[in-house]
Amino acid sequence: MSDLKADTVRIRECSDALKRIHDEFTNRANPAKGYSPSEMGSSLLADAFDEFGSNWKIHREQLKEELEKLAKATEAAADTYDKVDGDLAKALRDQDKASSGRGKTR
Repeated sequence: MSDLKADTVRIRECSDALKRIHDEFTNRANPAKGYSPSEMGSSLLADAFDEFGSNWKIHREQLKEELEKLAKATEAAADTYDKVDGDLAKALRDQDKASSGRGKTR
């Protein structure tokens, strides 16, 4: 029999972190948006952030979708590991009870 170990607490933490990152992607399009060159300290920096913001907008939606998929997949993995672990534990307990019951009738 193989020994499979899954730290479902860590997997759920990963899922929660991915959900938080997804939320940041959803709520923050460009962190420099709305700042003037004087507030940024340089027109070159402001231009770079503006260009970044344009490119970021293009790829942000795809990244959001991938983050959401990963968050759901890690959550489902943790749920599945927990269910399988519970089902196996129950099967072993049931088997122990059945074996104990047979031993008493002899």
